[in-house]
Amino acid sequence: MTQNAALSFLEPLESRSRNVAVLDALAEMVERAGLRTGDRLPPEVSLAASLGVGRSTIREALNRWEGLGIIRRRRGDGTYLAARVQTSRGLVPTMVRLEGEALLRLIEIRRTLETDVVRKATLKASQRQREDISRLCTLLLVEVDAGRPWRKADHAFHQAICDATGNPMYGQLLLNLDHALERGGTSPFSADAFGLASFPIHRELADAILAADVDQALDAINRLLDTVEKEVSEIIAGRRKDG
Repeated sequence: MTQNAALSFLEPLESRSRNVAVLDALAEMVERAGLRTGDRLPPEVSLAASLGVGRSTIREALNRWEGLGIIRRRRGDGTYLAARVQTSRGLVPTMVRLEGEALLRLIEIRRTLETDVVRKATLKASQRQREDISRLCTLLLVEVDAGRPWRKADHAFHQAICDATGNPMYGQLLLNLDHALERGGTSPFSADAFGLASFPIHRELADAILAADVDQALDAINRLLDTVEKEVSEIIAGRRKDG
């Protein structure tokens, strides 16, 4: 289908909730037009004209999609779909589902990286580093149990594991992955309640590293990621509400 034909699936938008409406309209356009991964989207100016919004509004929406890995921009060539787009049909908001699918792709990458990090840290950590990892885990769980913001403590815990590998690039790579995925301010994946089920397994992970037990440490990190992956899948399937 041509780019101009795809535009026929767009109609001017009302002013209310315009940013969300633009994202939903673009998702519906992609689905109804049958656009697939690798297909080029219509130009920003054409999208803006068809929806009756400013080009800056379209650019902001596409920036959001780019942050989720849904599109890829090629300078001087256009904007291409990099992932499947399908509307939610009322189960959950379309953008929540698209965020969740992007997060599942990210977890797949993190699993490969973090299993290697945990293996190396468990083998190479000094006794002082093992004790520091255990201490930071305790501090993290105190914050979680008290219902206080826990992300800073969580980062410190995982950074200590990365440091124990002796390779500073691991920590930088994981930090870049965290920053790579853009989430909306009201996203259930940004809420403090998201991921809470994984925290008891953090204790098991810390204890395994403290004991230099590679098999137990690898089992813990994979179960931890399984727990988060399951929670994401439940949210995008409409079986769970957070926030």
